[in-house]
Amino acid sequence: MQWRSIVVALVVLRLTVSCLLWLAFGLGPSWGFNFPLNFNFNLHKIELFKQDDGESAKANSWSQRLHGHGDAQCRTSCASKEDSPKKSYLSLFEGDRDEYDRRYSSFPDTLKIKMKGMAKDMFYFGYDNYMKYAFPEDELNPIDCQGRGPDVLNPSNININDVLGNYSLTLIDTLDTLLVLGNVSEFHRAVKLVIDTVSFDKDSTVQVFEANIRILGSLISAHILLTDPKHPFGNVGLEDYDNELLHLAHDLAVRLLPAFENTSTGIPYPRVNLKSGVPPDSINETCTAGAGSLLVEFGILSRLIGDSTFEWVARRAVRALWKLRSNETGLLGNVVNIQTGQWVSKQSGLGAGMDSFYEYLLKSYILFGEKEDYRMFQASYESIQNHLRRGRESCNEGEGDPPLYVNVNMFNGQIMNTWIDSLQAFFPGLLATKNPFYLHVGMDILESLEKNAKVRCGYATLHHVVDKSKEDRMESFFLSETCKYLYLLFDDDNPLHKSENKYIFTTEGHVVPIDKRFREKQWNDLSPCEKVVTDQETSNGPFSNNSNCDRIPEERRYSLPLKSVYMRQIDHMVGLF
Repeated sequence: MQWRSIVVALVVLRLTVSCLLWLAFGLGPSWGFNFPLNFNFNLHKIELFKQDDGESAKANSWSQRLHGHGDAQCRTSCASKEDSPKKSYLSLFEGDRDEYDRRYSSFPDTLKIKMKGMAKDMFYFGYDNYMKYAFPEDELNPIDCQGRGPDVLNPSNININDVLGNYSLTLIDTLDTLLVLGNVSEFHRAVKLVIDTVSFDKDSTVQVFEANIRILGSLISAHILLTDPKHPFGNVGLEDYDNELLHLAHDLAVRLLPAFENTSTGIPYPRVNLKSGVPPDSINETCTAGAGSLLVEFGILSRLIGDSTFEWVARRAVRALWKLRSNETGLLGNVVNIQTGQWVSKQSGLGAGMDSFYEYLLKSYILFGEKEDYRMFQASYESIQNHLRRGRESCNEGEGDPPLYVNVNMFNGQIMNTWIDSLQAFFPGLLATKNPFYLHVGMDILESLEKNAKVRCGYATLHHVVDKSKEDRMESFFLSETCKYLYLLFDDDNPLHKSENKYIFTTEGHVVPIDKRFREKQWNDLSPCEKVVTDQETSNGPFSNNSNCDRIPEERRYSLPLKSVYMRQIDHMVGLF
């Protein structure tokens, strides 16, 4: 029959193509074909999937799981020869093993100086144009050279209104960056402008999380730097300063408190109106990061002013989320209903919606010394390693796909997808490496921003990395985080690097000292109805971390983060090889 002829023809064609590919790539040692690889063509690259089965498939072959390649599909052969040795697919990426070492293992001081200057110029091009064309509005439209505030005509435009509260957002968010760049006089001028012009008595509905990290965090940071005699930036005290920034921070935090009221779980509403509290039409759904990343700023404020209220509500939200984690995996979901405690999104990962929850567990412990924060972080870390990590067991040895943290179902650990968003970068960012490879990465980022995002009056939002389409918006974090981190990356002599005192960055990049003052409280630990998270409550069984990435031999600590063959493998998988 005709359909049988078609099937036979397709089978013959597949076998013929497989054999030709075998000849083209030289994957066999003799004419007895033994071909354990499956080639999947797209327009840019050939994807190679190593044959694997059983438990090792879960650990080593996330790409097979994603594309649905089972063991039977992975076997394609023109003939067989039992004693033919199999050639590793990593051999495709072997070549000049010194290529990556030559490119990435060093970074000249002259180039550091150049990149440092480039980062500084980038900041001032954005900042000066904001002050010229946009202040006192919240953000700069860098293409039209105009200011931007809340979208009052469209209250449902949360992309804008969650962030812009009509309170000079960019100026406030940028305060400590001016000190990091050594500009004390402009820092003083900016502080005076904030004191003289900013008020939070606004009919603006904003997201609690964004107001906390961008505004509250920056005000607290700038206040501490103005008043802390141990800070590393020299004499930056402002004459006649009377704690005005701290008072502003307190005022804002009080206006955010209604978000924590009238919730069955203690998890806050996502938005509040700065004048009237929670809007009557507010939704009951919030993300884990949004509700669980308030503890650093609220905790510092409580300890500065001696009022436990702010730390207490933030810590209650963290504990409430913790109680909702899966008993099976120890993982949390992405979106939760604050009234029922039911997970609306069961996806668990390290990216948007969850990232800073884990970040703040660790940073809260570092700042406040509360052991329950560390216990929760350690238990979360174990669950992440056990259920989110895929790929080969060792980062720098063996066969299989590169290690990757995927997105899984929080209840059973099954892969939901393997995409990575930019916010996931925070997790490796918790590890300081001193590796020159990342200076090259920073240079690439800096030069790419300069080439693709720079416009007439600042740096625009890039919507698409392929067609380079832009939105006429320069977010405040571009100055408070992006430029600050790029500058510090290349400024070895910055006072923050040289200071005998230790600092952390908030999730918005604001500088906060690790100070014994923050480990002292003027109140009892708990309300009568609360209890601390214990070791038993954080345990999810024996820890079977399958990652050897942190076991780096001393001799390799400052060389490439991965061997050349693995660097080349990753380049291939993203279409660069």
